Amino acid sequence: MKLNYFIIPLITILVAVVGSFLTSGDMVWYKTLKLPSIAPPGWFIGLVWNVIFILATISALIVWNTMQKHENFSIIIGLFVVNALLNVFWSFLFFNQHLILPAVFDAGLLGLSVYALIFFIWRFSPLAAGLLIPYAVWVTFATYLNYLIWLLNR
Repeated sequence: MKLNYFIIPLITILVAVVGSFLTSGDMVWYKTLKLPSIAPPGWFIGLVWNVIFILATISALIVWNTMQKHENFSIIIGLFVVNALLNVFWSFLFFNQHLILPAVFDAGLLGLSVYALIFFIWRFSPLAAGLLIPYAVWVTFATYLNYLIWLLNR
């Protein structure tokens, strides 16, 4: 078995666990926020993130196994790393530090990183890029939701 079939899912799980840890740390504060009517319930948000992490892991495995010799490989792997860091940093900003507006900007950068991944991957693997489309849609919605939460609670 190739090591990447262990390492890539492990990295994804680590990102999810750290993000979840940072998120669950202050749900009391979150419950005091005014939320817009379009805010989905917590169980749905968790479900969506689980699906996104699974799809992103599959995408990363496809990239790792098929694109190592392509000139954009390092850029793509770098974007996956930046994406993971931005994902965790959003949880830190929003839930740990209660910095709603900076979290909006982080979410926007997170979205840009997903769109950049899709752009760079598409030419070589439409499947790997396509697996990231739900992520792009969700982060776009989540950024808008984050902005509305800031508007309601500033």
